[in-house]
Amino acid sequence: MMRSFHYDQLVQTLLTPEIVNLLTSIHEYRGKQGLYLDAKADTLSSMLEIAKIQSTEASNRIEGIYTSDARLRAIVRHESAPQTRNEQEIAGYRDVLSTIHENFDYILPRPNMILQLHRDLYRYSASSIGGRFKNSDNIIEEIDAQGKISARFRPLSAFETPDAMDRLCDEWARAADNEQIDPLLLIPVFILDFLCIHPFNDGNGRLSRLLTLLLLYRNGYIVGKYISIESIIEKTKESYYDSLQASSLGWGENENNCLPFMKYYLGVILSAYRDFAQRVEYIAAKKMTAPQRIEDILKNKVGRLNKKEISVICPDLHIGTIERALGELVKEGKIKMVGSGRGTAYMYDHEIT
Repeated sequence: MMRSFHYDQLVQTLLTPEIVNLLTSIHEYRGKQGLYLDAKADTLSSMLEIAKIQSTEASNRIEGIYTSDARLRAIVRHESAPQTRNEQEIAGYRDVLSTIHENFDYILPRPNMILQLHRDLYRYSASSIGGRFKNSDNIIEEIDAQGKISARFRPLSAFETPDAMDRLCDEWARAADNEQIDPLLLIPVFILDFLCIHPFNDGNGRLSRLLTLLLLYRNGYIVGKYISIESIIEKTKESYYDSLQASSLGWGENENNCLPFMKYYLGVILSAYRDFAQRVEYIAAKKMTAPQRIEDILKNKVGRLNKKEISVICPDLHIGTIERALGELVKEGKIKMVGSGRGTAYMYDHEIT
């Protein structure tokens, strides 16, 4: 049986009360988006740079691609050329992310554009797979507790892939023109179908996250520029893989249930908007001193935060200012320092209230 794509029929089956609540909440945040963007330009610029670094790091780390924090920052800021295979792939992600940030209005989700983005993802790699659909069939494998490898999912064959990508993108274009269909319903379904086709030999996961940003931006949801959606996915990757597996069962026979993946993806977008709102609120709280702001952040945090995490929440505060404020709060007994060395973190001392 050939996989069919009929989004106008499908999305009507997805409007459960839980999905409607998620959509309503995201729409409310999008309505306030303009207010968030009225924050100081230098602050938004800091948030943008932090999100680029986090997104590049997280999306690659999900796929087991690592480098040091110092090398990551240097590569994302174009201060150093990539030196290893991992760094080549990191640099490629950086470039495609920047392309989408700067040109999303002009990039249509069409097969030729997707191929170009994939080509650029491998721009620094010696591999010849960039910009080409897979030339051999691939299998998504899993390893059980006993170490036994089994096929979790069989994507479309290499032979079927070009036609499937044409039909997928045609259906997106047709459904996206229907103003009666909420694009927030279409985006997760498109990404799910892309992942189930698995059109490339490598880079499918990373490109799916870049396409997520592209489709969100084209529909006016620009939160991913300032809050790393990839980082949220990485922190919840077990749920990501569980929902993907649940929604891919029966995909080839047109019998899969999109709801688990839909619920997960909308939850990620909502989480990003909540983070965006929170950080803008902290930035707007200029009447509060740095120690007051950091105390308030820790007071409302369940668990602990390190200096790096606090600097992400308060991108307008220099790391030296954060260190001095933390030292002052510890000295006054308002917060506790836990751990040592690189594992040092801070938490609010609720026993004093």
